[in-house]
Amino acid sequence: MTPAELVVRGRIATLDAGAEARPNAPGDAPAPLGLVQAIAIRDGRIVAAGRPEDVEPAIGPGTRRLDLAPDEVVLPGLTDSHLHLADAAVASGQVDLEPAATLAAGLALIRSAHEGLGANDGWLRGAGWDAGRWGAWPTSDDLESVAPGRPVLLWAHDLHSVWVSRTAMSRAGMSASTPDPPGGVIRRLDDGTPAGVLHEDATLLVTTFAPRTAGTELADRIQAYARRLLALGVVSVHEPGELEMDSSLEGGFAAIERLAAAGRLPIRVHAGLRRGALDLAISRGLRSGDPLGDRRASDGGWARVGWLKLFGDGTLGSRTAALLAAYEADPERGEPPGGPTGLLVTEPEEMAELAERAANAGITTQIHAIGDRALRCALDALEPTAGRTALRPRIEHVQLAHATDVPRFGVRGIVASVQPNHVADDAPKARRAWGARADDSYPWRRLVESGAVVAFGTDAPADTEDPWPGLAMAVTRRDPRWPAGSPPFAPQEALTLAQALHAACVAPAIAAGEVDRGRLSVGQRADLIVVPSAILDDMDALRIARPRLVLMEGTVVHEA
Repeated sequence: MTPAELVVRGRIATLDAGAEARPNAPGDAPAPLGLVQAIAIRDGRIVAAGRPEDVEPAIGPGTRRLDLAPDEVVLPGLTDSHLHLADAAVASGQVDLEPAATLAAGLALIRSAHEGLGANDGWLRGAGWDAGRWGAWPTSDDLESVAPGRPVLLWAHDLHSVWVSRTAMSRAGMSASTPDPPGGVIRRLDDGTPAGVLHEDATLLVTTFAPRTAGTELADRIQAYARRLLALGVVSVHEPGELEMDSSLEGGFAAIERLAAAGRLPIRVHAGLRRGALDLAISRGLRSGDPLGDRRASDGGWARVGWLKLFGDGTLGSRTAALLAAYEADPERGEPPGGPTGLLVTEPEEMAELAERAANAGITTQIHAIGDRALRCALDALEPTAGRTALRPRIEHVQLAHATDVPRFGVRGIVASVQPNHVADDAPKARRAWGARADDSYPWRRLVESGAVVAFGTDAPADTEDPWPGLAMAVTRRDPRWPAGSPPFAPQEALTLAQALHAACVAPAIAAGEVDRGRLSVGQRADLIVVPSAILDDMDALRIARPRLVLMEGTVVHEA
């Protein structure tokens, strides 16, 4: 045997069920984690795993050794299955309204940002406002009071609505006569004048006219943000396309491709595209799973073509998620923007036609579906495409599902891509909007037990890019920020720690057709992280975990 370049010894969770047959170290919990005591790495892959004596033949004179401390454990590197990479990278330099508990506090932040721009008449951009948190929908008049004459564009917390100023709407040519576009809603004053909030596809009425970060600046921000992800233990991202339509693929998609070509991409990325770019992607011969840029890894690049992103509905927070039955009555918030049962952003027939057209060109589709009606339409659209492309079709969010639809994921091989940390903010909203239906929402355990591939993500910048609170939420269905004594939210849907780690490491690789990633068994790529072993038993420790070391293909890429 050719000697290994590196041997890691200590407590190692391979997430490989086959490792269960091997004896565990004294005191180690059994098996779903696939605990072993040593692994050997050569040419970026695991070449031996098991007890120290199993790995001993791989050790040569030049083999380096990494001996873990007694309070450490190795896990496979994490994959974020839903992170808007370009948007998150740019948002880190814009106005952040997440900390604003009230409209007044949000306006104070906007005023400060406006004053900081001085005489510059450029756009002021940001995100993080929440009408539910503030108790009312903000208006363009509110913006005029703190940023007079300024074009302002602020994405909502859920990234499905924008709050815009009069100047922004004027530059976009909007007026009282501007109709609601298909799949979108303009909030209006009593006289029909746009009030300043645009929902779903109505956001395009203004975002199309707003300048965007691009080129070298965007690439540099993505690179810096990706390094932040490495410090969290995230080695791979499934990027679902940019919030604002990039029909030319010259924004985030191009920036990721350029970074990969220059060898500057710190993490693995599947770069997604939106429906407006489908024609261009087909004409360029782009196929899901194909490499972009260089070929840094032995059989392809760290950047690959991802999924086509379609939208079935809106969101819980905006009450635009499409439901099979009406929303609960809410006199304080009035009628949902899309009507009593929410809003289908894309009609079912069009959704199916786009998914079919993409599959015929080798492009896999993912569909945003939060409400149970949108979910059913998404399953109907994706089922005929399953097994026809390199990646697996998938549905994003899956927050409310009818009992008859849950088994369809596993039967047809459609991935459920979910974001556990959303529950921290969504639990009270779900009870208010869905009533008793909320007791069966965010159905992670039922999905897993029905045979579905369930993959975890964060949805940054709609939520934190930190994956560890989401892992703890998946196991506990509780958030420490909730009022004291709050019960777990739909606790029957909680996962075991092993199931949660599988969703953060193994399932994303399955979704992406990466048979050699996600575990730390023989033949797998040596993407691994060293974290405190307390996470195996203590959910508070899991919630705040940070890796001491991060390795990709056996090379240290981050050290705390």
